[in-house]
Amino acid sequence: MKDLMGMMSKAREMQSKLQEMQEQMATIEAEGKSGGDLVTVTLNGKGEMRGLSIDASLFKEDDVEVLEDLVITAHNDAKQRIEAIMQEKTSELTAGLPIPPGMKLPF
Repeated sequence: MKDLMGMMSKAREMQSKLQEMQEQMATIEAEGKSGGDLVTVTLNGKGEMRGLSIDASLFKEDDVEVLEDLVITAHNDAKQRIEAIMQEKTSELTAGLPIPPGMKLPF
């Protein structure tokens, strides 16, 4: 019975820390780049795009498709960086807790 109470206490503590981490993640930003840094996208921890920078050399009529591809690539790069930061912080938070392998947090 002591084990169950200890586990419940740890679960409540983890829930509190997880909520705090989610609030912190909203303030984190990551940049994704493509085309040799010609396109830069900035995302926040929620995956919302906060900035877009496009080098003037890409503004040519016949390069519209290339520019579109570079924006998508930069966005995906930034999103992967945000996900890596979130995974690292979640791992730090759940260290030592008996969480089944493959279970992703937050739920």
